[in-house]
This record gives sequence, C-alpha cells and structure tokens, in this order.
Amino acid sequence: MIKIFNCYFHKRTLLHILLDLGLMVITVVVAILSQVENLAYAPVSSIVATTAVLFAVGILIINSGLGLYDRVHGRTVSQTSARAVLVLFLSLPLSYLIFHLSPVKLENGKVFMLALLAGLIVMLMHRVYATHIGPRALARQRVLVYGSGAPAKRVGQSLKSSDPNVDLVGYFAGPNEALNEVSDWALLSREKSLTDIVQEARVDEIVVALSERRGGSMPLRELLDCKLQGVRVVDIATYFEMTLGQIRLDAVSAGWLIFGEGFDQGLTRTVTKRLFDLVCATLLILLALPIMLVTGILILLESGGPILYQQERVGLNGRLFNVVKFRSMRNDAEKDGKPRWASATDDRVTKVGRWLRKARIDELPQLFNVLKGDMSLVGPRPERPYFVDKLTQEIPYYAVRQSVKPGVTGWAQVRYHYGASVMDSAEKLQYDLYYVKNHSLLLDVVVLFETVGVVLMGKGAQ
Repeated sequence: MIKIFNCYFHKRTLLHILLDLGLMVITVVVAILSQVENLAYAPVSSIVATTAVLFAVGILIINSGLGLYDRVHGRTVSQTSARAVLVLFLSLPLSYLIFHLSPVKLENGKVFMLALLAGLIVMLMHRVYATHIGPRALARQRVLVYGSGAPAKRVGQSLKSSDPNVDLVGYFAGPNEALNEVSDWALLSREKSLTDIVQEARVDEIVVALSERRGGSMPLRELLDCKLQGVRVVDIATYFEMTLGQIRLDAVSAGWLIFGEGFDQGLTRTVTKRLFDLVCATLLILLALPIMLVTGILILLESGGPILYQQERVGLNGRLFNVVKFRSMRNDAEKDGKPRWASATDDRVTKVGRWLRKARIDELPQLFNVLKGDMSLVGPRPERPYFVDKLTQEIPYYAVRQSVKPGVTGWAQVRYHYGASVMDSAEKLQYDLYYVKNHSLLLDVVVLFETVGVVLMGKGAQ
C-alpha cells in the first residue's frame, strides 16, 4: 500500500489509474493534433493539453464510480464487462461535449470520435484484463500472520476476501496463545524460527495479530531482523486501516489512537476544506437546481406540503443544528414523538420518497447546510441527539466522529450499506474513525468519486 496525502492506495491500483490516465490523454492529443495544421501554435497546444486532461479525468471518475478500480473476488468477467460497456455508453456524451466545446476547430469530427472510441475500447479491455487476469500473471504479495487466535483468524479472512493479489503463507502461532482459532493445515511449524520461515517462504509482509502480547510473546528481535531484511511488519490495527480503510474497534486501543499519526485538525486543513466545500457546493447547487425543482413538484403532487423537512442533528463538537432534506416520509411519520431507525421496508416512506432515497436526491438540500457552515461535503453523517446519546454509551470512541463537521456524504456511506441498528452504527463508526484520522483533500475527492458510483449503482439507499 502507498500512502498519498493520508489516503492509502494499492500499488497496482495506482499503476492502473496512471496507465488509463496516460492512455486517455494520449488518445485525445493524437486525435486533435492530427487535424490541426500548425502543431507549434502555443495557444492551441495548451488548449489541447487541457482538453485531454479534462476528458481523461472524466473517464477516471466514471471508471471509479462503477468500481472498475476495486480489488474484488466475487465479480465475474461478465459482470466487469457489463460495467465496462456501461462506461463506454456514459463516455459517449462526454466525448460529444469535448468535440463541440473545444475551441480547436477540427476538420473531420468522425475521425476524432472514432479515435476516442478506439482509445476507450482499448482502455476498457485493459480494465477487464487487469481485474481478472492481470493479478495472476503479476508478482503477488506474500503475507504471514503472526498469531493463531481470533485476531489472526479475522486477518486471514479479510486477506482472502478483500485482496485477490495476496497469498496467505500461513499462521505462525505465538508462544502464549492457548487456543488456535485457525485451521491446523494453515499453521506453520514452530520447529524453525520466524526469521527462517520468512526467508524460506519469501514473505513480503508480516501482520502481527496476537491474542496475548504479555509475558514475552512478541519476538521483537526476530521481527526487527525481518524488517531489516526488507519485510514489512505491521500490527493488526494498522493492517485493517491500510487494507480495509477502517479502524477496527476490536483491534484498536486508546494508546494506538493517541500516539499514532493522523487526526490532523490544523488551520491549513480547516481553511482548505472550507474553501473546497464552498466552491463544490455552489457548483452542485447550480447543476442540481432543475432536479430540485422537479422533485419539489413531485412531492407536492403526491402528498402536498411541506416539500422540505428539517430535523435536529448533532454536528461539530456536539453542537446542534437543523439538517434540511426533501421530505420522503409521510407528515405523520413520528406522530408518537419517538425517534425510530429507518428500515428497508419502512411503510412511512412515500412512493416519491422511495425513489428520492434510492437516487439520494433527498440529500440535495443539505448543500445549503454546507454553504451555511453546519456541514461539509464529506464527513461522518450527522445523527439525531437521541441516537447520539444512546450510541455514545454503547459504542467506544463514538464521540470521536464529532471532532469534524458532518458530511452530505462520507467514507462510511460509500463503504458500508445503510445502517439501521446499533450494530450497523458500530460497523460504520470504524469507517468514520478512519476518515477522522486520515481526512485530507485527496480523500474527500476519492469519497466524492465513489459517491457517484453509489448513486449510479443504487447501493445502500433506504
């Protein structure tokens, strides 16, 4: 994993993104310059470069939104190919806009469009290949888990399910672990030292996942020797943070949170985030005005007013504010005055409201909360005071999520399905803690890209 501006990227994922970006830029440049008479004309060159980069970034947003850069096990070649075809269809309007809005006058539009189409097809074929065939042909990462208890079992399960590029070498049991939770066939022999096994098995990374660390169970000298030989050594909390993008409540400690890196709440980050929120929220409001107008009319036609719904939520540092949404439930949704979780088959949701929630359109008025300063574009979702009090008592570190502004979308929203229970809240908190610890402008952009995919695929809405 590579950490760039507090955002973790798998090395292969980053390489694939750069390759696709380069291919799209080269395709547009060649397609345009092949029809421009004076290639040395400076203004034309700068316009061509800008056009190429904008087109390439647009394609990357579509690819990312449809999950073509995800590391997956369960998706079939046919499913990935179907997503690639969808990318191709979504790219055609973007190609059309590039052709008609570019200040560079082209002699033959058909040649330009065919060149773009050819470049897109080559890129998408590479996407399918890289997702299902490439990892088998490339050098794979070999991981050894130090431990054999419940924590080690969790690490092994996540390795097998989350990353197709990883080979699990096995589990090396700690001297003080009384109970083995992993399969006997996966246990490595203790007749040899940890250092010897690492060398013989050509291990690239060791994940320390001991259930008992007291009484000399940690072989510090051997782990240091392995690290000096170029083997990466990480603890279980850091492993889950890097690989799954979450801070696991069952693996983290207060000391790890306090003495580790992250949780940067400095002035520079605050100002940058606020400017980013203001610019993006303003642009999104202008683009979404027609959609919001139609939404208001549909709500009035189905169930009358009011169109908007205000509800008290907990924001930064526990401050209360009113969040604004399009009304998606009946007016008497909580006539008894008792807060309730929304469920998948909630009969309080109107017909129009169900569609609004599916497309996440009911959240659009929160952009005005962003302009006001109560919310940010990206952050943990704001909860109601009743649930915050309940969850703070039942879930450790829950109050940490209130150290940043709540968001219209968030890392937990693009990584986990809609939560409707204390257990779901605990799962989502693990992603919220990751965001609070590592939030940066780049991570905000990544979340916004993935939000596009969530909306397009209709995932997680209720």
